[in-house]
Amino acid sequence: MKLSKTIMLLLFSATILLGQEVPAGFVDLKKAIPTVIIDLRYGGENNFVGERIDGYEAQVCYLSTQATEGLKVVQSELSSFGFGLKVFDAYRPQRGVNHFVRWAKDLNDTKMKTTYYPDVLKSELFDKGYIAARSGHSRGSTVDLTLIDLATGKELDMGTGFDFFSPISWPTSKEVTSQQRANRLLLRSIMIGQGFRPLEEEWWHFTLANEPYPTTYFDFTVR
Repeated sequence: MKLSKTIMLLLFSATILLGQEVPAGFVDLKKAIPTVIIDLRYGGENNFVGERIDGYEAQVCYLSTQATEGLKVVQSELSSFGFGLKVFDAYRPQRGVNHFVRWAKDLNDTKMKTTYYPDVLKSELFDKGYIAARSGHSRGSTVDLTLIDLATGKELDMGTGFDFFSPISWPTSKEVTSQQRANRLLLRSIMIGQGFRPLEEEWWHFTLANEPYPTTYFDFTVR
């Protein structure tokens, strides 16, 4: 896979910050917003790799203070409609990203293919952009999430599950129902309203537009 000149410059200018302690400027999301539901997929086996990912040792979500403050407003606004947030991933240690890269190179390990990437060859995950050597999650201001009904605790139907590698997961996909598109639009609109930037290929993925660490990739342990 050829990298563009811009991407190469970003990689060379980036800093990987090692260390075990949670840096100043990061917040435990659940402590900051107690009503948020945490379902940290990479801290268990229910993910596209099928095992706990390196660097995840507990069901704890960390985010930058700025991103957390934005989500706090989002949660408050949603609650007036009877909805809330469920978070699948937030800060991601760089060693977790490295784990993904190693897994993607092992073409014989496809045990989670049916659930997470039934229509794409594992050998194409890099070329199609589903796996990369750097992730915005490691900068601490990117979050993967969905909406839940506060009365039942159930997730709203978004048409696909989290981390489903397919164009049907794009927010603009016409392969889902009108209600599923409306649910995606509600999540997208309220997140954009609080300064988060959506990803065009994943309905669940948002990055704070004015992220505080745009070139720093952290690697402290989630615990």
